[in-house]
Amino acid sequence: MKSYTITGGQPVKGELTCYGAKNFATKAMVAACLGAEPTLLTNVPPIGDVDITRDLLESIGAKIEWVDEKTLKIDPRPIDQWQVKTPDSGTNRIPILLVPLLLHRFGKAEIPRVGGCDIGARAVDIHEAAVVAYGGEVEATREHLHMHARKKLKGCHFHLNYPSVGATETCLFLSVLARGTSVITNAAIEPEIVALITMLRAMGAVIFLSPEREIRVEGVERLTGTRMHCLGDRIEGASWASLACATDGDLTVHGILPDTLNNFLAYYRQVGGGFEMVGEQSFRFYRESTLKPIMLETDVYPGFATDWQQPFAALLTQAEGVSVIHETVYENRLGYTSALNDMGARIQLSTECLGRPCRFQHKGHVHSALIMGATPLSALKETLEVPDLRGGLAYVIGAAMAKGTTTLTHVERIERGYGDLVARLKDVSLDVSHKTVTSS
Repeated sequence: MKSYTITGGQPVKGELTCYGAKNFATKAMVAACLGAEPTLLTNVPPIGDVDITRDLLESIGAKIEWVDEKTLKIDPRPIDQWQVKTPDSGTNRIPILLVPLLLHRFGKAEIPRVGGCDIGARAVDIHEAAVVAYGGEVEATREHLHMHARKKLKGCHFHLNYPSVGATETCLFLSVLARGTSVITNAAIEPEIVALITMLRAMGAVIFLSPEREIRVEGVERLTGTRMHCLGDRIEGASWASLACATDGDLTVHGILPDTLNNFLAYYRQVGGGFEMVGEQSFRFYRESTLKPIMLETDVYPGFATDWQQPFAALLTQAEGVSVIHETVYENRLGYTSALNDMGARIQLSTECLGRPCRFQHKGHVHSALIMGATPLSALKETLEVPDLRGGLAYVIGAAMAKGTTTLTHVERIERGYGDLVARLKDVSLDVSHKTVTSS
């Protein structure tokens, strides 16, 4: 079992470059297969989720190759399978996004039941409803989803009851090659969605985006290939910023478009973090003052991203006073805090909406947290199992703050989005190394 040992207790300083965004690159790989010619994706991150997505696409016949260490060539022309036979990895949601591709090409699709990080129900009912609205049929079994389209998919008006990123992507993929006009309302507008729209436009799609979360798509007969650069990973950028501030360190982070950090920088300043622009896509992050408690509520873009929440919670353990986190995107995303408590944090969870009433109100979901600080953290003698991608990064920050050496297991869950941290942090003053742990 691959693990990390992290010796903490010192300010983390140094320099690193963010990878291309996981939440764009994997979706762009699927989008490329909607085209009739090959596509080149540049600045592709060498992470676990890219490998999983490649396996899924190759399982239906796509030809994918690394041109260099950051460039993928994706050729959709050999696709000849409508059944995704590769078992679901249980770690991401990509299989559901293959459905539009397969329906457009074959009129039918079969995919494994999808998984992902254990952070809430994350049902695919919106995706299924979208397939039906565009003219498809859905049959679900215990292990698979079967989809059929007896005729060419037809554009429609589809309203998302929640601006889900994944469901918005499914609707986009259904719309671009459907007959007629599609209107998607209450759509997600995250930077990765906007980048995906730009890519589809470059492939020949006709897509209009309004400020009211409405996307209008005029279906076309055919899409081409294109060349697309993966924007920098804003989730990763915020993670490293949290690491710098939590340890009273100083990190220079390259490869992030300033606009994509949006409200993160406001909350970062509010808590006591400092930053300066040292290049067009480069930030220097540090602690500017004594850390202060804040009230934080996650939300869809342009709100505070749910994937920023876990690293920021680790940072808030060092703020003087009581901070509040209200998670409104996923109903089961605070379980990682128990390990931080074991290390010395004082975090109390609640089923109440500690903020504006949200869709989880009175449903018994533990989706709010009170963080009492500042508390020194100490390494644990026993190993810590990484629970999920972003919770794992909170553990990394906790271990960096803690005096002593912490061992994290199941670090492949971290590497799904951040890659190999030993290699990534080689120019950073954090003592992190590989360790092999034998599973009992």
